[in-house]
Amino acid sequence: MIANLERHLTDTPLVAILRGVTPDAVAAIGQALFDAGFRTIEVPLNSPQPLDSIARLAAHFGDECLVGAGTVLSAEAVDQVVAAGGKLIVTPNSDPAVIAHAVSLGLLPMPGFATATEAFAAIKAGARHLKLFPASTYGHGHLKALSAVMPRDVRLYAVGGVGAGNLGPWIEAGVAGIGVGGEVFKPGMEAAEVGERARQIISAWRKGTS
Repeated sequence: MIANLERHLTDTPLVAILRGVTPDAVAAIGQALFDAGFRTIEVPLNSPQPLDSIARLAAHFGDECLVGAGTVLSAEAVDQVVAAGGKLIVTPNSDPAVIAHAVSLGLLPMPGFATATEAFAAIKAGARHLKLFPASTYGHGHLKALSAVMPRDVRLYAVGGVGAGNLGPWIEAGVAGIGVGGEVFKPGMEAAEVGERARQIISAWRKGTS
């Protein structure tokens, strides 16, 4: 099940973070992201009516896009995301109980980490996609150093302060992908603007990794 979900991150390992999106706007925003090339969309649970937004995205895209929640802090929240149709579980921290519960349900967890200890705790719980968060605080040198000791099947993402304008050092450091929030979406943005921003990020990523 997880392997099937991972395909969305294979060609375009970029996660669009729609913090603050509303249910009424989410389908149009999601379609703009999809048209630009994004295949993974996260709605943080501290957004307005996030489960409604996740349900709308899941119904809109079906299996064509990996949709889920961010800022997931408990196993109960994981269950709520599943009930809404979400399959991606993103956390700001490394909580083994949350990770293991997500894995047991066939979901794709992407926990946040800062240290080697946190990374290996997440890996032991079943995670294989880890996000350095906040990436801007720790820097690409930190990620590069940690990459040297990670298992080969673990992919490290940078989230927080990473975008089209500063991808180079992160790609050189070996980052597998990134998560983008405010650079691609802020509450009140029209779908056309989101789409344009998304295309710029996709272009920068492909140019940097080609």
